[in-house]
Order: sequence, then structure tokens, then C-alpha cells
Amino acid sequence: MSILGDIFGNGDDDKKESNDDDKKLRLHKEELDIAKNNVKKGEVELSKEIIEENKAVDVPVKREEVVIERKSLNNEASDTPITGEETIKIPVSEEKVDVGKHTVVTGEVSAHKRAIEDTEHVDETLKHEEARINTTGDPNVIDQGTDQQ
Repeated sequence: MSILGDIFGNGDDDKKESNDDDKKLRLHKEELDIAKNNVKKGEVELSKEIIEENKAVDVPVKREEVVIERKSLNNEASDTPITGEETIKIPVSEEKVDVGKHTVVTGEVSAHKRAIEDTEHVDETLKHEEARINTTGDPNVIDQGTDQQ
């Protein structure tokens, strides 16, 4: 058996034979398998909080008042008899403040998600196999190149 036959041996699944003089050794390398998973990072909750505040407002209001004026007439003579049947009615009014409340929309808050694409750096050591040819003596070996990367 030749030196190459000793190196390549027989009986391994990675070794292929076509005849006794033609032997093959399969070379391997590692490649990265990268998977991405969605992981819950947190949560945002929008809600409303009711804030109460006292509001003091000065409202101008009108009211009527009756002014009584008395004046002396110097005891003038009159033909009218004295009776208690004569009255004058004067209606008096005022404005009262009536407070009500109503709701108005003052603004709007909206939220939406957006996808941000970023890059995460990954460092990993990968292995690969290379063929080593050892010779003993002075055999003629012709290396016709490889298709490795």
C-alpha cells in the first residue's frame, strides 16, 4: 500500500473508493447557523388620569334695587280722602349664576410601533479541515489545486 493509502485508510463513511489506486478524503468545515427569535422586551400602556382642580371665576351679575326718595311738600292742601287702599307694586329682579359643566376634547394621544433595523455583531470561531500530505522518501506527488474556500 502507498503512503497515501496509509494516510487515507479504509472503512470510514467519509472515505470513498472507486478502485484500489484512487482514494478520496472528504474535508469538512463549520458554518454559522444564525436564528433570530422575538423576545418580549416590555410593554407600553396608555391610560387616562383624572385630575381635579378648583376654578374660581368672577361672573358679573346685575340686580335691581328700589330707591325710596322722600320729600316734603310743605303741607299742601288735598281733596283726596285718607284710605289704606292705595298700593304701588314694583317688581325687583336680580341675576343668579347657574353653573353647569360640559366636556370638550382638548387633545389626542396616539401610539404605534415601528420596526427599527439594527446590526448585532457576532464573533464565533469556526473550524474547517484541510488536507495534509506527508511523504516519506522521494515519491512524485502532483497537487492539481483545490476547490476549497
